[in-house]
Amino acid sequence: MSLSVQSALASLPIPGEWTWQVVVRPRRRTLGIEIQEDGDVLFAVPPDADPQAVAEAVRSRLPRIADEVERRRRAGGEPVKELVGGESFAYLGRRHRLRVVPAEPDRRVRLHQGWLELPRPGSPLEGARLIADWYTARGDRWVATRAAPLAARAGATPRQVTVRDLGERWGACAPDGSITVHWALMQLPPRLVDLVLVHELTHLTVAAHGMAFRRRMRLVLADLEELERLFAQAEPSLWRGSV
Repeated sequence: MSLSVQSALASLPIPGEWTWQVVVRPRRRTLGIEIQEDGDVLFAVPPDADPQAVAEAVRSRLPRIADEVERRRRAGGEPVKELVGGESFAYLGRRHRLRVVPAEPDRRVRLHQGWLELPRPGSPLEGARLIADWYTARGDRWVATRAAPLAARAGATPRQVTVRDLGERWGACAPDGSITVHWALMQLPPRLVDLVLVHELTHLTVAAHGMAFRRRMRLVLADLEELERLFAQAEPSLWRGSV
């Protein structure tokens, strides 16, 4: 079936520079269109998909798909979010769908009944900032509690542990003993956030990334290598505010 769908889609005016593929997913009942971080397009179809129906559905959506492909390619592979209802956002490893709600005085971004609610912003950039601020505020409270037992096990005493935008860095250790982690880490499962926290906490006692540094990290994280492998897999998909 995928070959027939592939042929039907190949007859459409899909730009020649696009990289796209068709995959059959047994549990799907309708067409799914997934645009990867690098701009590649994946068409997910059920086993009994009608090729012509899929082609017509894709044809009607080509302008919107083209806009999204272009945005993601301009972002250089960095994940891009479209701030519309149903967009997926993760918090501590759990996925939540975005729900845009009317903007009212004192209404803020919040998790409510499994949805991430965003008061309708004036622009996508404003919406991204509001969501980033929400991650930062939630993260500040969470890491303050989370870091305490990790610091005790690491034999470190941080001056404070906070969350903010660190640009390209995931964590930072200041000379005064303050630890900072990027708000985007709040999308990860807790134990992967622990990896970054322990890394920075270890810098309070060991400056260089040598064998002594890794031995001290293993005192806190016995599965250090596994966590590093999982973090490397998850890192490219972390959203850092691009819209």
